[in-house]
Amino acid sequence: MREYLLVFLVAAAVSYLLTVIAREIALRTGAVAEVRDRDVHAVPIPYFGGIAMLGGLGAGFLVAHHLPFLSRSNVFDDAGAVLIGGAIICAVGVLDDLIELDALTKLGGQVLAAAYLVLNGVQLYSLNLPGVGQFTLDTGQAILFSIVLVVGTINAINFVDGLDGLAGGMVAIGAVAFFAFSYRLADVNGYTLAITAALLCACLAGACVGFLPHNFFPARIFMGDSGSMLLGLVLSGSALSLTGQFAAVQVNQTGDFDAGNWLAILLPILLPISILVVPFLDLMLAVVRRTRRGQMFYHPDKQHLHHRLLEFGHSQRVAVVIMWLWAALIAFGAVLVSLYASLWSVALTLAWGAGTVVLTFALPRIQRPAARV
Repeated sequence: MREYLLVFLVAAAVSYLLTVIAREIALRTGAVAEVRDRDVHAVPIPYFGGIAMLGGLGAGFLVAHHLPFLSRSNVFDDAGAVLIGGAIICAVGVLDDLIELDALTKLGGQVLAAAYLVLNGVQLYSLNLPGVGQFTLDTGQAILFSIVLVVGTINAINFVDGLDGLAGGMVAIGAVAFFAFSYRLADVNGYTLAITAALLCACLAGACVGFLPHNFFPARIFMGDSGSMLLGLVLSGSALSLTGQFAAVQVNQTGDFDAGNWLAILLPILLPISILVVPFLDLMLAVVRRTRRGQMFYHPDKQHLHHRLLEFGHSQRVAVVIMWLWAALIAFGAVLVSLYASLWSVALTLAWGAGTVVLTFALPRIQRPAARV
């Protein structure tokens, strides 16, 4: 655990420092987010936050190579493939931030990066289904499902990146939750604690945390497509590296991972989805909304979930924190209920949910009378 913490801190520090350089590069090259009707920022903001976060990811990976415990493991092949795939998708995002690629070209770049992961063995191999057991996918199914998962996650993060610090914070929360799950799953099943998913999540969470001080409202830099697509690919890559790795979910003497708990059995499949349920929900609502209007699904608008929170009366900072709370409720709630199936974990999750609901719907009504006074 100490080595993972060191990897996290190094990734955070390098990402924080490189963000200053990335901002200067963006200003010099003209990679700046101009103010548009659907945007909420009032002045042009430079892009290229993804370059700084890619540097943080790489720094964490290199440090792990020199740590006594992690350096003796075999985590670096899959993790290296994910980082190279991240560099590919980051390069596509840099081009988009500079010259604004069309949607099909950008989708082609996403598929290319996802295909690189699959060709290097980072993909689904089998699924552990309740009542069915270990279901092995054939080659075509494995490739298709893996690419769909990666591309879907990339676009979900890209869609939710609409407020200062929103996407970075949500991915950091998801990475920490997935780290906790993968680390605990390896421990309970008697596997080595040096696993690819945990290493990638430690690097990813650190890169996001290092970038957030520059990106939280009022933002001095945006991650741009180079950052949002990078985060989506690395998070989905960490999920693919874990899914199907364990032949079965075993039960320990304390009752963790109860064999009758279907959620624990399915969690290696469901957790990556649950972490991103808020951005995926936003993505699905956007597709339905735009299709009903006769528009293409990628046509931008100003009706995302974070826009609705602003219309409801929240400030930008509060809206971002509320979105973080919802993401944390779903991600950590799934981890708590499945890993530690007890009354206190359910009660804690319900209390967290109740508090989040109150903040979401009651806070603007409390603030309005105070503002009038």
